[in-house]
Amino acid sequence: MQSSNRILDDMAKVASGAVSAVTGLKGDAEGMLRRQVEKLMCDMDLITREEFDAVKAMAAKARMEQEKLETRVAELEAQLTAPGQDTTKPAARKKPAAK
Repeated sequence: MQSSNRILDDMAKVASGAVSAVTGLKGDAEGMLRRQVEKLMCDMDLITREEFDAVKAMAAKARMEQEKLETRVAELEAQLTAPGQDTTKPAARKKPAAK
């Protein structure tokens, strides 16, 4: 009976050692994979998050300005085609306000 306990203990030690070896291999594999991915990303011409956010903000600002200009053009067109206004003559220009 004593010999079977010794065999089971030895098998448990071997299994424990195998599990720790596999865990170590897993960590090494993850590290190598991470390095390879980082190398590939460096080789690609990718932008940083900060650059992306800056361009996104510029695009949002440009869109807002475009919408303002579209509204202003629509208002000016409405003034040009207002009823009772002679469309054969160009509209009188307003003088810029004095500063």
